[in-house]
Amino acid sequence: MKPISLLLVDDHGLVRAGLRALIDALPDIHVLAEAGDGREALRLIKALRPDVALMDIGMAGMNGLEASARVTKELPQVRVLMLSMHASEEYVLQALRSGAAGYLLKDARPAELEIAIKAVAAGHTYLSPGVSKHMVAEYLRRIAGESAGSATEHPYTSLTPRQRETLQLIAEGHSTKDIARILGLSVKTVESYRAGLMERLDIHDIAGLVRYAIRTGLVSQEP
Repeated sequence: MKPISLLLVDDHGLVRAGLRALIDALPDIHVLAEAGDGREALRLIKALRPDVALMDIGMAGMNGLEASARVTKELPQVRVLMLSMHASEEYVLQALRSGAAGYLLKDARPAELEIAIKAVAAGHTYLSPGVSKHMVAEYLRRIAGESAGSATEHPYTSLTPRQRETLQLIAEGHSTKDIARILGLSVKTVESYRAGLMERLDIHDIAGLVRYAIRTGLVSQEP
Protein backbone atom coordinates (compact mmCIF):
# COMPACT_ATOMS: atom_id res chain seq x y z
CA MET A 1 0.00 0.00 0.00
CA LYS A 2 1.26 3.47 -0.89
CA PRO A 3 2.41 5.41 2.20
CA ILE A 4 0.26 8.39 3.25
CA SER A 5 2.13 11.60 2.45
CA LEU A 6 1.75 14.35 5.03
CA LEU A 7 2.56 18.03 5.47
CA LEU A 8 3.11 19.10 9.09
CA VAL A 9 2.00 22.67 9.86
CA ASP A 10 2.54 24.38 13.23
CA ASP A 11 4.10 27.70 14.19
CA HIS A 12 5.96 26.25 17.19
CA GLY A 13 9.21 24.54 16.29
CA LEU A 14 9.27 22.31 19.38
CA VAL A 15 5.69 21.17 18.75
CA ARG A 16 6.59 20.31 15.14
CA ALA A 17 9.64 18.39 16.32
CA GLY A 18 7.56 16.37 18.78
CA LEU A 19 4.88 15.60 16.20
CA ARG A 20 7.53 14.73 13.60
CA ALA A 21 9.10 12.21 15.98
CA LEU A 22 5.73 10.58 16.64
CA ILE A 23 4.76 10.43 12.97
CA ASP A 24 8.16 9.16 11.80
CA ALA A 25 7.63 6.18 14.09
CA LEU A 26 4.29 5.32 12.45
CA PRO A 27 4.13 2.78 9.62
CA ASP A 28 2.79 3.82 6.20
CA ILE A 29 2.91 7.60 6.92
CA HIS A 30 5.62 9.82 5.42
CA VAL A 31 6.21 13.48 6.32
CA LEU A 32 7.02 15.34 3.10
CA ALA A 33 7.81 18.70 4.68
CA GLU A 34 7.03 21.11 7.51
CA ALA A 35 5.54 24.62 7.48
CA GLY A 36 5.44 27.29 10.17
CA ASP A 37 2.39 29.27 9.05
CA GLY A 38 -0.64 29.17 6.77
CA ARG A 39 0.95 30.95 3.83
CA GLU A 40 3.96 28.65 3.76
CA ALA A 41 1.60 25.69 4.09
CA LEU A 42 -0.38 26.77 1.02
CA ARG A 43 2.80 27.13 -1.01
CA LEU A 44 4.05 23.68 -0.02
CA ILE A 45 0.65 22.04 -0.51
CA LYS A 46 0.49 23.38 -4.07
CA ALA A 47 4.02 22.18 -4.77
CA LEU A 48 3.96 18.79 -3.03
CA ARG A 49 0.27 17.75 -3.11
CA PRO A 50 0.31 15.72 0.15
CA ASP A 51 -2.51 13.35 0.99
CA VAL A 52 -3.00 15.01 4.40
CA ALA A 53 -2.10 18.37 5.93
CA LEU A 54 -1.89 18.16 9.73
CA MET A 55 -2.48 21.80 10.57
CA ASP A 56 -2.50 23.83 13.78
CA ILE A 57 -5.66 25.92 14.08
CA GLY A 58 -4.01 28.98 15.67
CA MET A 59 -1.06 30.50 13.78
CA ALA A 60 0.03 34.09 13.31
CA GLY A 61 -0.43 35.80 9.94
CA MET A 62 -2.69 33.19 8.38
CA ASN A 63 -4.34 30.69 10.71
CA GLY A 64 -5.31 27.11 10.02
CA LEU A 65 -8.94 27.96 9.37
CA GLU A 66 -8.15 30.31 6.49
CA ALA A 67 -5.50 27.99 5.09
CA SER A 68 -7.94 25.07 5.25
CA ALA A 69 -10.63 27.05 3.43
CA ARG A 70 -8.23 27.87 0.60
CA VAL A 71 -6.90 24.32 0.36
CA THR A 72 -10.44 22.93 0.23
CA LYS A 73 -11.33 25.33 -2.58
CA GLU A 74 -8.16 25.01 -4.66
CA LEU A 75 -6.99 21.44 -3.92
CA PRO A 76 -9.93 19.48 -2.51
CA GLN A 77 -8.05 16.19 -2.85
CA VAL A 78 -5.75 17.29 -0.01
CA ARG A 79 -7.37 16.39 3.31
CA VAL A 80 -6.87 18.79 6.22
CA LEU A 81 -6.65 17.41 9.76
CA MET A 82 -6.96 20.32 12.18
CA LEU A 83 -4.93 20.23 15.38
CA SER A 84 -6.18 22.29 18.31
CA MET A 85 -6.13 22.65 22.10
CA HIS A 86 -9.77 23.80 22.03
CA ALA A 87 -12.68 21.36 22.37
CA SER A 88 -15.42 24.02 22.35
CA GLU A 89 -18.26 23.82 19.85
CA GLU A 90 -17.45 27.12 18.14
CA TYR A 91 -13.87 26.13 17.31
CA VAL A 92 -14.89 22.73 15.96
CA LEU A 93 -17.71 24.20 13.88
CA GLN A 94 -15.37 26.79 12.38
CA ALA A 95 -12.92 24.04 11.44
CA LEU A 96 -15.62 21.95 9.77
CA ARG A 97 -17.00 25.00 7.96
CA SER A 98 -13.51 25.72 6.64
CA GLY A 99 -13.51 22.29 4.99
CA ALA A 100 -11.32 20.40 7.46
CA ALA A 101 -11.81 16.63 7.28
CA GLY A 102 -10.83 16.09 10.89
CA TYR A 103 -10.32 17.76 14.26
CA LEU A 104 -7.70 16.37 16.63
CA LEU A 105 -7.16 17.70 20.15
CA LYS A 106 -3.59 18.38 21.22
CA ASP A 107 -4.07 16.39 24.43
CA ALA A 108 -4.93 13.26 22.44
CA ARG A 109 -2.95 10.10 23.01
CA PRO A 110 -0.23 9.28 20.43
CA ALA A 111 -2.22 6.26 19.20
CA GLU A 112 -5.08 8.58 18.26
CA LEU A 113 -2.79 10.56 15.96
CA GLU A 114 -2.29 7.53 13.72
CA ILE A 115 -6.00 6.72 13.73
CA ALA A 116 -6.93 10.29 12.79
CA ILE A 117 -4.41 10.60 9.96
CA LYS A 118 -5.40 7.28 8.40
CA ALA A 119 -9.11 8.04 8.78
CA VAL A 120 -9.00 11.36 6.92
CA ALA A 121 -6.63 9.95 4.30
CA ALA A 122 -9.21 7.23 3.62
CA GLY A 123 -11.90 9.86 3.00
CA HIS A 124 -13.58 9.79 6.41
CA THR A 125 -14.30 12.61 8.84
CA TYR A 126 -12.49 12.29 12.17
CA LEU A 127 -13.35 14.10 15.42
CA SER A 128 -11.50 13.53 18.67
CA PRO A 129 -13.55 11.70 21.32
CA GLY A 130 -13.03 14.80 23.48
CA VAL A 131 -15.38 16.69 21.18
CA SER A 132 -18.81 16.43 22.77
CA LYS A 133 -21.58 14.38 21.18
CA HIS A 134 -24.03 17.26 21.45
CA MET A 135 -21.65 19.38 19.31
CA VAL A 136 -21.77 16.81 16.52
CA ALA A 137 -25.55 16.60 16.75
CA GLU A 138 -25.80 20.38 16.64
CA TYR A 139 -23.54 20.55 13.60
CA LEU A 140 -25.59 17.97 11.72
CA ARG A 141 -28.77 19.82 12.61
CA ARG A 142 -27.37 23.08 11.29
CA ILE A 143 -26.16 21.47 8.07
CA ALA A 144 -29.61 19.98 7.52
CA GLY A 145 -31.14 23.40 8.11
CA GLU A 146 -28.75 25.07 5.69
CA SER A 147 -29.53 22.45 3.03
CA ALA A 148 -33.22 23.17 3.48
CA GLY A 149 -32.56 26.89 3.23
CA SER A 150 -33.82 27.54 6.73
CA ALA A 151 -30.58 28.55 8.38
CA THR A 152 -28.96 31.96 8.30
CA GLU A 153 -25.44 32.06 6.87
CA HIS A 154 -22.78 32.33 9.55
CA PRO A 155 -21.26 35.85 9.38
CA TYR A 156 -17.68 34.54 9.21
CA THR A 157 -18.34 32.41 6.12
CA SER A 158 -19.66 35.43 4.21
CA LEU A 159 -16.41 37.37 4.66
CA THR A 160 -13.99 37.46 1.75
CA PRO A 161 -10.54 35.87 2.19
CA ARG A 162 -8.99 39.37 2.38
CA GLN A 163 -11.49 40.42 5.03
CA ARG A 164 -10.69 37.33 7.09
CA GLU A 165 -6.95 37.99 6.79
CA THR A 166 -7.52 41.61 7.80
CA LEU A 167 -9.61 40.55 10.78
CA GLN A 168 -6.92 38.18 12.01
CA LEU A 169 -4.18 40.79 11.65
CA ILE A 170 -6.30 43.39 13.48
CA ALA A 171 -6.88 40.91 16.30
CA GLU A 172 -3.13 40.19 16.47
CA GLY A 173 -2.54 43.88 17.19
CA HIS A 174 -1.17 45.08 13.86
CA SER A 175 -1.75 48.70 12.86
CA THR A 176 -3.54 49.64 9.65
CA LYS A 177 -0.20 50.62 8.13
CA ASP A 178 1.37 47.29 9.11
CA ILE A 179 -1.58 45.34 7.69
CA ALA A 180 -1.29 47.23 4.41
CA ARG A 181 2.41 46.32 4.22
CA ILE A 182 1.86 42.64 5.10
CA LEU A 183 -0.94 42.17 2.56
CA GLY A 184 0.55 44.42 -0.12
CA LEU A 185 -2.44 46.77 -0.09
CA SER A 186 -2.98 50.48 0.33
CA VAL A 187 -3.90 51.90 3.73
CA LYS A 188 -7.17 53.13 2.21
CA THR A 189 -8.05 49.59 1.04
CA VAL A 190 -7.34 48.14 4.49
CA GLU A 191 -9.53 50.82 6.08
CA SER A 192 -12.29 49.85 3.64
CA TYR A 193 -11.93 46.17 4.61
CA ARG A 194 -12.09 47.10 8.30
CA ALA A 195 -15.25 49.15 7.77
CA GLY A 196 -16.82 46.27 5.84
CA LEU A 197 -15.92 43.85 8.62
CA MET A 198 -17.54 46.00 11.27
CA GLU A 199 -20.68 46.41 9.22
CA ARG A 200 -20.98 42.70 8.33
CA LEU A 201 -20.30 41.47 11.85
CA ASP A 202 -22.21 44.32 13.50
CA ILE A 203 -19.18 45.02 15.68
CA HIS A 204 -18.11 48.63 15.82
CA ASP A 205 -14.87 48.76 17.81
CA ILE A 206 -11.47 47.07 17.62
CA ALA A 207 -11.85 45.41 21.03
CA GLY A 208 -15.06 43.78 19.81
CA LEU A 209 -13.32 42.49 16.69
CA VAL A 210 -10.55 41.02 18.85
CA ARG A 211 -13.06 39.26 21.11
CA TYR A 212 -14.89 37.87 18.05
CA ALA A 213 -11.64 36.61 16.51
CA ILE A 214 -10.70 34.79 19.73
CA ARG A 215 -14.18 33.31 20.14
CA THR A 216 -14.27 31.95 16.59
CA GLY A 217 -10.72 30.59 16.63
CA LEU A 218 -9.11 33.09 14.25
CA VAL A 219 -6.53 33.90 16.91
CA SER A 220 -5.53 32.00 19.99
CA GLN A 221 -5.21 33.04 23.61
CA GLU A 222 -2.18 30.77 23.90
CA PRO A 223 0.94 32.64 25.10
